[in-house]
Amino acid sequence: MARRINPVFRSLNSPLTLLGAERKLFFVALVMGAGVFNLLHTLFGGILMFVLLYAFARGATKTDPEILRLVLNSAKTRRQYDPLKFVPLSLRKVPHV
Repeated sequence: MARRINPVFRSLNSPLTLLGAERKLFFVALVMGAGVFNLLHTLFGGILMFVLLYAFARGATKTDPEILRLVLNSAKTRRQYDPLKFVPLSLRKVPHV
């Protein structure tokens, strides 16, 4: 039987980013910067907030492009019991008074 080869295109598998940050995180940074600008009436504060959140978003995207999905879905799952991490309790028997 002949071996089947399927082409894989890099553009289909690459994450969608804006200036190196994941799209949703980029827009959160942009909206937060605009919100600070509107609330505090300071252009410097809005730009500073955007730059700080953009740097955080870019670092998170560089670590893992799907980090936002993982963080949001982690709240839905419960912790699993790991018996290797079990620490036995030391109990002391106190005689009746």
